[in-house]
Amino acid sequence: MSSDNEQKLPNTLNASPTKNFFVEMLTRDIELEDAILDLLDNCVDGIQRTIKNHSPSDNPYENFWAKITFSSEGFTIEDNCGGIPINVARDYAFRMGRPDNNIEGDLYTIGTYGIGMKRSIFKMGRASEVISKTEEDSFKVTINPEWLTNDRDWDLPIEFINPSLNENGTSIKITALHQSIIDAFSSPKSILDNSLIAKISHYYSYIIHKGFTVSINGVKVTPEPLNLLWDGAARIGQQNTIAPYLYESEKNGVDIKLAIGFYRPTASEEEVNDEMEGNRRTSETAGWTIVCNDRVVLYCDKTRLTGWGEEKVPSYHPQFIAISGVVYFRSPDARKLPITTTKRGIDASSDIYLYVKNFMREGLRNFTSYTNKWKANPVEEKERASQAQPIAPNELFAQIPDDKWTKVRSKTPKSETKPERKYLPSLPMPESKNGEASKKSIRFSRTPKEIKIVAEYLFEDPEREPSDVGNECFEKVLREAT
Repeated sequence: MSSDNEQKLPNTLNASPTKNFFVEMLTRDIELEDAILDLLDNCVDGIQRTIKNHSPSDNPYENFWAKITFSSEGFTIEDNCGGIPINVARDYAFRMGRPDNNIEGDLYTIGTYGIGMKRSIFKMGRASEVISKTEEDSFKVTINPEWLTNDRDWDLPIEFINPSLNENGTSIKITALHQSIIDAFSSPKSILDNSLIAKISHYYSYIIHKGFTVSINGVKVTPEPLNLLWDGAARIGQQNTIAPYLYESEKNGVDIKLAIGFYRPTASEEEVNDEMEGNRRTSETAGWTIVCNDRVVLYCDKTRLTGWGEEKVPSYHPQFIAISGVVYFRSPDARKLPITTTKRGIDASSDIYLYVKNFMREGLRNFTSYTNKWKANPVEEKERASQAQPIAPNELFAQIPDDKWTKVRSKTPKSETKPERKYLPSLPMPESKNGEASKKSIRFSRTPKEIKIVAEYLFEDPEREPSDVGNECFEKVLREAT
């Protein structure tokens, strides 16, 4: 027999989420700059939709742009990247998560959960206006503070409007900024502007190189170059050749390309000492860069995450500052890519990443060994490396003839459409005599003032490296003596 209290209880309990829960959870672990980059990712997705059926091009992002402006009053990002199709807007662009059905087909994006735009908006403010223009439609979606506090109404109003954008694209304006965001946008412009410009120049370098234009408060972002040294196509397969180590394959629907080599001559003793003392003078291009669907998700990493200090690979040291590598992952199914939910990191437990990491370590061993063997001959190595020319890593694969590659396995699994293969260069080795270096080091110390005086006298450049000055002093006397 039921009690009176039991009879009064409802047959169901309210287990629906609150909007405040979503906002707190979505925005807790993302930094402001990464939230802005998420919106930039959406611009690139728009380009992918636009060029999806176009013929392949060396500069597929040419003529597309995104403009970011912000102040204590609000944040705006505008682009001409094709806009949001109405079916995408209705099915998932404004939903708290992506549905299981892939309505966009083969789109090379890095978004897997469908939270990027919403997370970025909620990170910055409590009100926003999204305007989109495509070939077929032009609409506006508004989010206001009242909507965020109403847990019973999850629908957003969509208004079809006369086109207000000059080109097909999207405009997102965020207002009612949180106080922390107001403070960040109110700080001296050089701080956030320069930091954001630096991040975009790194993480979108590949896309900007291929034609995309990005500006921050009116300042155009220039990409960081990512090139490797090689002796040219004429020396492919020859002995004593400066060239990168390459690997390529296709696994489970993911195309993989890997290149590692030198982007500059190896470090001088002065550079190593300065780096060890914390006086950073050199480029930050050393280390591994990981690219997923054209977006850089990890930039110049020098930790165990990318194989440094593992399985006979030495830990990173300034001696290895000339070594740089890049891995390209590409798939129309972003869920297969080894990326984290923030899209600015690598999932170290991913099976495909763990497999590729074996070749990353093999490449590292080749070039760390090279620098060790040339430690006693830095001047000669610098002269040898100066003969090599820079080339974009992704351009190298087509330059290597098929007969110069080494098959990784005797048979290619049926799940793969490309052969799994690698290219191992025969790097130059210093001349040796009886197993020892044929050259001896001459070392002496002088004051910086004295070095600058001699550098000015020899090179008309007081800022030349002390090692260059010492070597030229010896060469000058040697020429006179002989």
